[in-house]
Amino acid sequence: MTTPLQTTPQTLALDWQPVCPDTFQLGESPFWHPQEQTLYWVDIPGQKLCRANVYMGTVDSWDMPCEPGCIAPATSGGLVIARRDGVFRAREWRGALELITTLPYDTAAVRANDGKCDALGRFWVGTIDEPKASMAGALYSIDCRGGRTPLVTQHAGDALTGNGLGWSPDGRTTYWSDTPNHVIHAWDFGVLANGLSAHRIFQQLPPKPADWQWDAPRGTNGLPAYRGRPDGAAVDVEGNYYAAMFEGQRICKFAPDGRLLAEIPVPAMCPTMPCLGGEDGKALYVTTARYKRSAAELAAFPLSGSVFSTRVDVPGLPVNAFAD
Repeated sequence: MTTPLQTTPQTLALDWQPVCPDTFQLGESPFWHPQEQTLYWVDIPGQKLCRANVYMGTVDSWDMPCEPGCIAPATSGGLVIARRDGVFRAREWRGALELITTLPYDTAAVRANDGKCDALGRFWVGTIDEPKASMAGALYSIDCRGGRTPLVTQHAGDALTGNGLGWSPDGRTTYWSDTPNHVIHAWDFGVLANGLSAHRIFQQLPPKPADWQWDAPRGTNGLPAYRGRPDGAAVDVEGNYYAAMFEGQRICKFAPDGRLLAEIPVPAMCPTMPCLGGEDGKALYVTTARYKRSAAELAAFPLSGSVFSTRVDVPGLPVNAFAD
């Protein structure tokens, strides 16, 4: 196991710009749709799906009856959506919502959170234990390929907040984080068998100090001394893993061997999930949060809740689509 404290990372001062003038309560699950040239994401407590024309700076939103945790495009058009109350299929934007399946959890205490599709089109959904009392968070895959009856498989559990799902470029490694426990897991992935094996800890980050405040003294790089905790993630074509560090005001770029290559400051205390896209795959987008943040913090970071974009040198992996 390698920890980022054992390296001297580069601090990348990139030029971040909001993709639109709107702010959101808690943006999550961004992905770049290559056919539409459109950026999608969800606002979980705002109970809406969003999509932006990043060239025009305009946003279209779609209200949901409960919290959406994550979304992904589908090969035959439309979206797959994991909400608190189940996994749904929308054949078109604002179209009818077809229930695919429910997941085996108590919706009073657990809801869908971060998720993505794998290379074969199975939809993977992590869940969050909202009371943070029973380690009820888990990781599931939903297989609907070829129109089959949905096959739900649980791959991992004993988590508080499932986040940071991603795969290496060769598809042989799966990443998944548990945010409150400050840990990023990794497994070998058998894509054809749909199985995880050879579990290891990819990163174990330092815990949050009990007396930490958002305006605590800064480190030598101008970032908070508390490193934050791993939220959503993205992977580039070189296999580097980009983790949004909630309350850390940064994205951490980890090499496949676990070395911390770079810290990318973000103009919000709470980045939630990055994705890579744009015409060449080198646009780095990140969603952020303003939900339940203090008035003083929001005054210091008034763009909290924005979706930001910047440019990087290495393109990201294209989004995988849901197959049904």
